[in-house]
This record gives sequence, C-alpha cells and structure tokens, in this order.
Amino acid sequence: MNPPEGEQGFTLLELIISLGLFALIAVAGLGLLDSVLNVQGRTEARLSRLADLQRAMFVIQSDLDQVTRGEISGGGNTVAFTRVAGGVGGPAVAVSYGEAGGTLVRSAPQPQLLLQGVTGTRWRFRDGDAWIDRWPPDDERKGEWPRAVSVELQVAGQGPQGTLRRIVVLPVQPRETP
Repeated sequence: MNPPEGEQGFTLLELIISLGLFALIAVAGLGLLDSVLNVQGRTEARLSRLADLQRAMFVIQSDLDQVTRGEISGGGNTVAFTRVAGGVGGPAVAVSYGEAGGTLVRSAPQPQLLLQGVTGTRWRFRDGDAWIDRWPPDDERKGEWPRAVSVELQVAGQGPQGTLRRIVVLPVQPRETP
C-alpha cells in the first residue's frame, strides 16, 4: 500500500543518517565553544596579571615621585624613604619596600601586599654617572639622595613573566634650613 501523493515521508535510514550528521555538527560546535571559553579565561587571567603589574609599578613610581625630606636607604631587595603624606597633607610618611615569600610588600606604615609572584627584587641607585647597589654608598653621604632609583622585579606565574624595570628620577633634594 503506497501513501497518497504528497504524503511521502523519510525512511528510517534517512532519519538515522540526518540525526548522525546533526550530532557530529553539535559535537564540533561544542568543541569550538569550549575552545573559545578557554581562550577567554586565559586572556582574562593575563589581563588581570598585567593590571596587577601596572598597579604595582604605578604605586612605586608615585611613592618615589613624592619623596620628601629625610634619608633614602636601601639595597638588594629593600628600600626605605619618606614621602609626602597622601590626601590633604599632614606629616610625612615613612615608606619601605621589601620582598617576602614571593610577594612585594609595601609598608607605609601598615604592610600592604603589593604584588605576588615576585621571584627577585633589585633596587639600584644612580650616583653621578654610575648605578650602585647600595644607598648611601658610605657614611659621609648619609642624608644625600641619589639622582634616580631603579627597581627590577623578576616576575613569574600566569601571564607576563620576566624582568620589569622602572627608573624614577628623584626630585631635587630640598635644602635644610638652619
């Protein structure tokens, strides 16, 4: 018995083949979607790390740009100085930077975890035409400022890796009034 003209349907074999093709297309689409989501997740992690690096360098730059009366000392993975108080004024604030357990720590006066994933820190100081590793270079120069301060951070982990360097030219040291 043949169905009337115009009411012919698909055979079972045709339905199975079309469902199989649809399943293959769906699996390929899911694989592509999963790949796109993984790339998006890695990109967001890298951008977050980059923002952390930029924020840390901005804080260091800002602190050194606002250095004020007082001594600057440091070497190796630490540096200490006095900066202008933030906000509307007030007494100057002692600031120090150091590395502890893979984290760059800023103390002003409370410790602040500034950047994680730091595997090495090196502070250097411009004395005349040369970079030196400690400041002050001797007791006679205590109270003087270097011309510039350089920080090199070795960073590892997810996102940008390698050495970050920032050089900050210090303001002219104010003269002590008698």
